[in-house]
Amino acid sequence: MRNTAQKKFQIFGRMTAIAAAAGLALTACGNGETADTGSGEGGDEINIAINHGWEEGIAVAELWSLILEDEGYTVNKTYMDLAPSFSALSTGDMDFNMNIWQPVTHKDYLEEYGDTLEEVGVWNSDANQVIAVNADAPFDSLEDLADHAEEYDSRLVGIEPGAGLTERTEQYVIPEYGLEDWEFRTSSTPAMLQEVKTATTAGEPIAVTLWRPHWAFNSYDIKALEDPKEALGQEENMTIYAREGFSEDQPEVNEWLANFEIDTERLQDLEVVLFEEEVEQDQYEEVIRAWMDENQDWVDSLTS
Repeated sequence: MRNTAQKKFQIFGRMTAIAAAAGLALTACGNGETADTGSGEGGDEINIAINHGWEEGIAVAELWSLILEDEGYTVNKTYMDLAPSFSALSTGDMDFNMNIWQPVTHKDYLEEYGDTLEEVGVWNSDANQVIAVNADAPFDSLEDLADHAEEYDSRLVGIEPGAGLTERTEQYVIPEYGLEDWEFRTSSTPAMLQEVKTATTAGEPIAVTLWRPHWAFNSYDIKALEDPKEALGQEENMTIYAREGFSEDQPEVNEWLANFEIDTERLQDLEVVLFEEEVEQDQYEEVIRAWMDENQDWVDSLTS
């Protein structure tokens, strides 16, 4: 997933309207057509919007696409950037998006599109944005990061310039914690992760913008710094939002999704099998079905 030519999912950053306005297109998943027949009460075809680069959202959406197939639905998945996904929900072109962060990260989008959407349910409440450093750093709080400027070459590595995490870092973290003299280098999520891999492998200090849950905390020797001033906000809710009328048109699926919850440990376990090993898109079904087999009782409970 660090090789753009292989089109692995880590290549996609958490982009916002800035990137979307540049004309990024919707990308339909190659095997979006799945089950041949539908048995749902409200209809047999489901269109899922999945945001590029949001690994936790990719994991649960791909999981649910297989669950719905097994229940007799035809599932169409479309990988999209964030702004177009909200637009597609508001126009009814997509049925639901499983990974809307509220109340902070996607606040602007919800203010713009919320009146035309239905909130289905929260499936995890442990989400938060963080500044992460090498795990052996001799401090645990953002309040101490500026004091180690020499050690870190006064350098903080970010993700995409238009991402909400980038904007909060610029507007709140840097001034709140005295990092105005630091270089805040933004590029892309995969570039940031590559720097984390390189630095931790070499045993060198690294400071980056990141979020939890994220498979990187399982794969690399890093830790999240405490944010006592809450410059990056508090813990957030990963929430499913649907198009207007979805609950009426698809009551069975809506009920399943409204009751869906997954704890962080199980979520990160699912993420690891997909992203740590850099699984190719066309292998997602095989890998997730193997994970489903190992968690069959829990999977069965989601639609019982």
